[in-house]
Amino acid sequence: MTDFTIPAETAALARRVRQFVIEKIIPYERDPRLTQHGPTDALRDELVALARAEGLLTPQAPKELGGMGFDHATQAAVFEAAGWSTLGPVAMNCAAPDEGNMYLLGRIARPDQIDQFLRPMISGDRRSVFAMTEPGGAGSDPAQLATTAVFNGNDYEINGLKWLITGANGAKTWIIMANVPENPHGAHGPTLFLCEHDTPGIHIERVMDSMDRNYVEGHAVVRFAGLRLGPTQVLGEVGSALRYAQMRLAPARLTHCMRWLGAAARAQHIALEHARVRTAFGKALLDHQGVNFMLADNEIAMHQCRLAIRHTAWLLDGNVRARHESSIVKAFVSEELFKVADRCIQILGGIGVTSETVVEMIFRDMRGFRLYDGPTEVHKFAIATQLARTGTAFADPV
Repeated sequence: MTDFTIPAETAALARRVRQFVIEKIIPYERDPRLTQHGPTDALRDELVALARAEGLLTPQAPKELGGMGFDHATQAAVFEAAGWSTLGPVAMNCAAPDEGNMYLLGRIARPDQIDQFLRPMISGDRRSVFAMTEPGGAGSDPAQLATTAVFNGNDYEINGLKWLITGANGAKTWIIMANVPENPHGAHGPTLFLCEHDTPGIHIERVMDSMDRNYVEGHAVVRFAGLRLGPTQVLGEVGSALRYAQMRLAPARLTHCMRWLGAAARAQHIALEHARVRTAFGKALLDHQGVNFMLADNEIAMHQCRLAIRHTAWLLDGNVRARHESSIVKAFVSEELFKVADRCIQILGGIGVTSETVVEMIFRDMRGFRLYDGPTEVHKFAIATQLARTGTAFADPV
């Protein structure tokens, strides 16, 4: 039987991370630099400095590149602890999209690209974007990619419109997905490119208003117009972008779940404390079955989510291809944790829909979690397709 018990040293580290978040990061939740478009870069830099001083920066990156070198099983505990505040992962440099982008670059970037783009990300000195999603449909279905990179034998000219590009405003490392049409000079197909933010041809048109505000500088509309990049700025191989995107998404879905489990646990903690002290009809809310059953449902849901996350982390650390499993856990955890946040608001009553507590912000951010890295319906479609292909209801667990 597989043992998913957290080792004592990992549990101690998670407690240290949570205490760091409580003491040093939560006070910033009322900072005016946490705007409707997320934390500003100035706030992020201040938070990163705190994590750096505490020795808690970039836990997921390899030690040889400046990170802490934790495997996915350890990340499950650490990221959950960091997620106690939505600013925790920002401070520790393990928030999306940077965490997923670091993972991808660490696996397919050339040594010179690692030195130029990845090392400064791991050190917390720069942020990144993954520019894939488009208004026409390229997002959940990247096969609809409309942005083109026309190759003339010397360089690629990239033109197209992207939106919902998280953190574009102020990011310095740009990963761009574009389709290379058939040409007489070389390979074609969806391709990733890597470039600096100030390369001529990148235009940030606006930052979109959204209901979430936990990502640095929000989500932007970006237009590429005459962006010229050379063959050395291809990331990986021409035509392999869709495969690389799946390589990035399998662990990124899981780390989303880890962080949001921490946020849900915070909401539960606030709701429980409220239920202890608030009275109605002669007794504490906690003594009313309608309330304590909701709290119990939350505990059950979070326990199931934690086990699902740890199991999939174990698969990833065992070098098992876990794309199918990551779809299952992302669909399940995102839906269950949204229910947790919703029940917490119900327990809090009127103050639950105000900024008197952070539960209102967690609820709004959690709604987006059901869409990030693929909406639940897309994952269910992928799961059902796998079932139809294999003809069995149970995948091989190893």
